[in-house]
Amino acid sequence: MNLTDFDFELPEQLIAQHPSGIRGNDRLMEMNRITGEVIHHAMEELPDLISPDTLMVFNDSRVRRARCYGIKQTTGREQEFMFLNPVSGDGSLWNVMVKNAKKQKPGMRYTFSDGSVGTIIENECNNGTEFRSLKFDFAIDENWFEKNGHIPLPPYIRREDTEEDSERYQNVYSKNIGSSACPTAGLHFTQEMLDRLDKKGIEREFVTLHVGLGTFLPVREDRIEDHKMHEEWFSVSDSVAEKINRAKKDGRPVLAVGTTSVRTLESAADEHGIVVPGTQKTRIFIYPGYKFKIVDKMFTNFHTPQSTLLMLVSAFSSREKILEAYRIAVQEKYRFFSYGDAMLIS
Repeated sequence: MNLTDFDFELPEQLIAQHPSGIRGNDRLMEMNRITGEVIHHAMEELPDLISPDTLMVFNDSRVRRARCYGIKQTTGREQEFMFLNPVSGDGSLWNVMVKNAKKQKPGMRYTFSDGSVGTIIENECNNGTEFRSLKFDFAIDENWFEKNGHIPLPPYIRREDTEEDSERYQNVYSKNIGSSACPTAGLHFTQEMLDRLDKKGIEREFVTLHVGLGTFLPVREDRIEDHKMHEEWFSVSDSVAEKINRAKKDGRPVLAVGTTSVRTLESAADEHGIVVPGTQKTRIFIYPGYKFKIVDKMFTNFHTPQSTLLMLVSAFSSREKILEAYRIAVQEKYRFFSYGDAMLIS
C-alpha cells in the first residue's frame, strides 16, 4: 500500500491546541468496524455503550518530563533534546532525539539548566538519524527530569507547555513512569468515569507500554510495508495475561483503550492467540491486512494523516471506512489528535 493512501484533509483549526475545559468533557464518535456506521455521543455516555462482560485494558505508563534544553558549549546556542530511554544499566547514557541532529556530532558538550553536562558519544546505530547517544558522569533519574525537563507536547501543539499540561497530559490512572509521549486515549477518563465502569461491573486491567517517539515519527517510505518501527518496551503481568486469556476463552470482548494497549496485547500474543506475560521489546507495525488475535474493540483518538496510528485503526476496520469516518468527523468539527475528541470502534 502507498503512503498517500492514508492522507486526508484536515483544517488547521480542528487540531486541538489545549485540553477541553473539564477533563472528560469531550465528544465521542461510535463506529461499527464492519458496516462503517457512525453515531455521535458525548464521552459521558461511554459506560452505556460497553457491555458488562467486556474486559477493558488500559496502558498505565506515565509521561516523563522528557523534553530538555541544553546549551551547546561551543556556540552558546540552545539545543532541544527528547530523552527516550536509558542505554546503559547505570542510567548515565541515554538515547535521545535531537533537533538538527546532523549538526550534533560526537564530542559536543551541552550544559543543562542545573549545570550538569552531557556529551554526545559515537554510536553506529544513531548515525544519520534523528537520534543520538548522550552521556553524563552520573545517573540521570526522575529528580533530574523534574529539574530540567518539560512536558513533551507533540509538535502539532504549537505552544510551550504550561503547568496545566503537567496535570492534563497525564492519565489519571498512570503510575509507571517512562513514556516520552502520553497514551492519549486515556486522557478522556476521569476517576468518576472509572467508578461508573466499576459500578456497571466492567472489568478493568492494566498493561504497560512506554511510548517512544518512534511511534510518532513520520513514515518516509512510499510503500508502507517498507517502514520500520522503533523499539518500545512493554510489560504484561502474569495475572493480567491470565485474565485476558480467560476472557478470550469465554468469548468475552476485549476492549483496548488506546493504540499502545492494542500494540501491547497484539505483541504479547503468541501464534495461538495466547497472551504471554513478561517484559519484552516490540517493533510491531499494524497496517491493513493484519489479523488481530486479541483485540475485539478499540477506544482511541483521531490520528494524524499518513501516520502508523491511522494505519493501525484502518487495519482494525478498513482504510475506506476509517477515512469516511474521519471525513464525517471533519464535517462535524470534531477536535483532532492528543487533546482532541475520541472514537469507539466496535
